[in-house]
Amino acid sequence: MNHAHYSIPTTDTSQLPAPAYLDARMRTGHDARRWVNRELMMKHSLLVTMLLVELLGQFPSAYGGPLRDRIEERLESRRAAAQAEDTGELDLGEQSAAETRLPSNVRIERDLSYGTDPQQRLDVYLPTQAKAAPIIFMVHGGAWMIGDKGASAFVSYKVAHWLPKGYILVSSNYRMSRQPNPLDQADDIARALAFVQSKAPSWGGDPTRVLLLGHSAGAHLVSLLAADPRIVTSKGGTAWLGTIVLDSAALNLVEIMQSKHKGFYDRVFGKDRTFWTQASPYHRLTTAPAPMFVVCSSHSNGSCPQARTFASKATELGGKITVLPVDMKHGELNKELGLPSDYTTTVESFMRTLGLP
Repeated sequence: MNHAHYSIPTTDTSQLPAPAYLDARMRTGHDARRWVNRELMMKHSLLVTMLLVELLGQFPSAYGGPLRDRIEERLESRRAAAQAEDTGELDLGEQSAAETRLPSNVRIERDLSYGTDPQQRLDVYLPTQAKAAPIIFMVHGGAWMIGDKGASAFVSYKVAHWLPKGYILVSSNYRMSRQPNPLDQADDIARALAFVQSKAPSWGGDPTRVLLLGHSAGAHLVSLLAADPRIVTSKGGTAWLGTIVLDSAALNLVEIMQSKHKGFYDRVFGKDRTFWTQASPYHRLTTAPAPMFVVCSSHSNGSCPQARTFASKATELGGKITVLPVDMKHGELNKELGLPSDYTTTVESFMRTLGLP
């Protein structure tokens, strides 16, 4: 088992040229003031939502029922997400659906449907004249309840870095709600992967050269697929080259749920030990997985120990897995992947071991 440890400083983005698609929160001056105003508007919107819930509660159910239920669902999800953000489990920048502005020589196919549910959609970022191009399939985080495939914090630097190298990048949504089912979400990602593999030739992509990448809750979901590829084959998908896991602290769910844990985990995973086992990558792992590269934040109490325990079991089964602790926060190691840094270079070194450029 490979236990590399790097102390990687956060990139000083003030010294870099600001590309057109740079996340607004990393700009200065006028743009910074605009972001502050936007954040204030979001907080105001939340207060208005709470007020609407209270007012609708004064009406008979015939008036307030469906609308009140929808508002309460959104409000409860936001509350749970706020708790996740407070504990470092969620980067709120990942939930924004702010459009990612692209270089002029790149095209995008948005909101392709891989299922019947409105949330079963994905975006495809295509380089010009792609031919047998490798594919990075990305799964966003958001505490299993919120998030968006088009969030600038999740997409921007990855697209900017790997598209010019000839990669196709895919970013997928999955079904989310105030009572999420991670097993259904894993099925969604498996279905989306099968869809991508079937469509890849029409995009100029190579369906045999796919790399999975997930952050936070998305890292849990891709780890679940890596641990038990039958989830993918049951949806018509085939093997992929490897998996990059960005800071999942949910690899051994039975251990987590039987000890002190974040409150929103109860909403997501419930109280049924059988369900914990089914949703636990550690427990679903029974054969050697395809090569994995597991990044964990040294700022987190649980992420790196979970990664090492998972890696030990995978290695005993004959798998090849590298654990990379980094001196970066939960959101930083996601957002800054793709920026010029030792961190990005190390991730690319793993990719080259898979035969990728």
